[in-house]
Amino acid sequence: MPWLILALFLIAFLLLRQSAARRRESGLPGGRVVYSDTGTWGAVDQALYDPVWDLTGKPDYLIRQGGTIIPVEVKSGRTPSAPYDSHIYQLAAYCLLVERVMDVRPEYGLIKYPQRIYRVDYTPALERSLKDLLDEIRAGQRKRALDRSHQEPARCRSCGFGSLCDQRL
Repeated sequence: MPWLILALFLIAFLLLRQSAARRRESGLPGGRVVYSDTGTWGAVDQALYDPVWDLTGKPDYLIRQGGTIIPVEVKSGRTPSAPYDSHIYQLAAYCLLVERVMDVRPEYGLIKYPQRIYRVDYTPALERSLKDLLDEIRAGQRKRALDRSHQEPARCRSCGFGSLCDQRL
């Protein structure tokens, strides 16, 4: 009988080590996963929605650590030397949604690329910048015609709407 208890203890220890290794490989911080949009941790949860900003989003993960929540966005493309602005604003939008929907202001969020994880502090300055961007998007939606951005000519040339665009390069 003592060998059975020892065997069960050994199996439990090995399973805990394997679980910890998988968490490290995933890049997720310690804590409890309270929301997931990846389908790998269970059923996909409902989108977060803020009617004030008419903003909807589904972060890849929300991790609860004590009294705080950490949004995590996982990117599969190449790992940049710094996170892309669009990814920072996407993460900031998730922080805003978490604060509105769950009544907990995240201190920061994480962007996980294949070879690196970036911590992005959710500061009042980033929140204001996000809200300015959302206002700018709304103003653009009210305009009848929007000028196309040609800051990336290669992207413009490969756009699938090139045949329909009167502003193509």
